[in-house]
Amino acid sequence: MKKNMGNTDKTVRILIAIVIAALYFTGTLTGVLGIVLLVFAAIFVLTSFISFCPLYAPFGINTCKKA
Repeated sequence: MKKNMGNTDKTVRILIAIVIAALYFTGTLTGVLGIVLLVFAAIFVLTSFISFCPLYAPFGINTCKKA
């Protein structure tokens, strides 16, 4: 897997995941919507740590700075 996520992209994804997790664990997000968003938050964190987004690959999107 070639990295296709830049630092700004990773930071935004982690911040979104933190907000979703906070809303879920404080009881603001509940039910099926809360669980679905929590799964998306987990995916955001995972893709941020590996610096690869599988949805970017087919579209040729690359947010990494060029060397």
